[in-house]
Amino acid sequence: MMYDVIVIGAGPAGSTAAKVLAEAGRQVLLVEKFKIPRYKSCSGILIQKTMGLVERYFGEQVPASVTCTPADNRGMIFTNDRGKEYRFEQDGLNVWRSTFDAWLTKKAQAHGAQVCDDTIVLACEQEEHCVTVKLRGRRAEQARYVIDCEGVAGTLKYQIWKASPSFITTYQTFHQGTADLDPHYFYAYLQPELSEYDAWFNVKDDRIVLGVAVKDTGRISYYYHRFLTYMEQQHGLRLDQQLKSEKWLMPQIRPGCQIDYGMNRILFAGEAAGFLNPMGEGISAAMESGYHAACAAARYFGSLERIYAYYRRETEAMQSYMQRQWSLVGAMAGTFREME
Repeated sequence: MMYDVIVIGAGPAGSTAAKVLAEAGRQVLLVEKFKIPRYKSCSGILIQKTMGLVERYFGEQVPASVTCTPADNRGMIFTNDRGKEYRFEQDGLNVWRSTFDAWLTKKAQAHGAQVCDDTIVLACEQEEHCVTVKLRGRRAEQARYVIDCEGVAGTLKYQIWKASPSFITTYQTFHQGTADLDPHYFYAYLQPELSEYDAWFNVKDDRIVLGVAVKDTGRISYYYHRFLTYMEQQHGLRLDQQLKSEKWLMPQIRPGCQIDYGMNRILFAGEAAGFLNPMGEGISAAMESGYHAACAAARYFGSLERIYAYYRRETEAMQSYMQRQWSLVGAMAGTFREME
C-alpha cells in the first residue's frame, strides 16, 4: 500500500507526529529500529513545558506508571566554570524514557498509526510523487512523505546531505551509593576540568546516575574519574556497586542554532532537525517539532511549498526560545561562551 506518511523513530517526536497524522485521518506507519519499549540514555526529566505539551497533544497527564523514584523533580542546579551555583526551580517529573516513550507510542497506535518496531531503515529513495523506504529484513514501503525523527544517531539525514555529523558523546553510569545532594534536583556541572561539555548527577529509583559529555571519546575515562573525585570531595559521594554504564550521542549545537527542516519529501523533526535545548533537554523540542511537522503535512498534503512554509513559521518561536536558552548558558559559563 501507499502510506500517506512514514514516520521514522518512535521517540517523543515520532510518536507525537504519528498520533497527530493518524488523528487527522492519514495512513501512517511508525518505524522504530529497536524493540519497544526501547531504551534511550537520557536524564529522563520532564520539565513543566513538556508536561504541558503531553496534555495538549495527548489529552491527558503523564501517568505515574512511567515515573521513577523520586517521581517529582523540583528543578535544575547548574554550577558554572567558576564554581557559582544557579538554581532553576520548577516542578517536573522524573521518568524512565523506555516506559515514557512506549506510552506515547501506544497512544499513537490507539489513534490508528501502524507501528513496526525492531526494524532498521536502510535508505530512503525520493521519487517525484513518493518516497520508497528500504527496511532491513522486510519489503520496502512507500509513502507520499517521510518525517525523520530518528535523532542524531540515525543514518538517514547524513545519507541525504552527505555531511559529517558533529557529535557530543555522553557516558554515564548507574551505581548504588549515597551523596549529600537533594535527589529531587538534576545537577549539571560546567567546569572545563570535569568534561568537554557538561557533567551531571541525578537519582533514578535510588540509583545514582553520574555522567560526562565529551567531544573526544578517548578522554571519557580521564574526565569521568576527575568528576568522581570532584563529587567525592564536594558532595560526599560514596559509591558501592556499579550496576551498568552506557554511551550515547547528541548533536553539538553551534552558534545560531541552525535548523534543518528537511529535503523535498523528507522532513526532519527533533534532534534530526537540530532542535535541542541546553543540558540535553530535547524532549519538549522533540514533541513540539514533531507536532508541527505532522500538522504541516496533514494540512497542506498536496503542496510541498506550503508544508515547509507552515513548518518553518510554526517553529520560529521554538528556535527563538532555543537560542535564548543557549545564550543564557553561554553567559553563565565560559565553556559555552560561543553560544552567547
